[in-house]
Amino acid sequence: MDCFLKKFNELSLDELYGIIKLRLEVFVVEQDCVYQDLDDKDQVSYHLFLKDNDEIIAVLRIIPENVSFDEMAIGRLIVKKPYRGRGLSKMMMEKAIEFITSDLGKDRIRLSGQAYLTDFYIGLGFRKVSDEYLEDGIKHFEFLYGA
Repeated sequence: MDCFLKKFNELSLDELYGIIKLRLEVFVVEQDCVYQDLDDKDQVSYHLFLKDNDEIIAVLRIIPENVSFDEMAIGRLIVKKPYRGRGLSKMMMEKAIEFITSDLGKDRIRLSGQAYLTDFYIGLGFRKVSDEYLEDGIKHFEFLYGA
């Protein structure tokens, strides 16, 4: 397995296609959620992804400040179904947090996370900072990392 972190304009067409394909596979088909995945945030984001051979098996995006939230943001975290349960989500989140805090020098990260993942995000150092709300018909909370 290989890990990559690229800005949007550094992605190959095959990588971009693989990222979008995985997001649609999980969020739209598996979770039966109709929503607008292409939201014009990808172009300003960093994309962290794992490849197993040539297949993209896990993704997330790191969104700059003042795009989704005032703070840096992490979103669209996905691990392909056959690869779940191996700690890849945690490893991806730790890499994203390290990149944001060390390389970009930012100390606050906000995300909108599905409610069933509350313990996962708290275990990474985030704290819940909102009441529960529905996003695309799925229960979510906002989580904040840092001061």
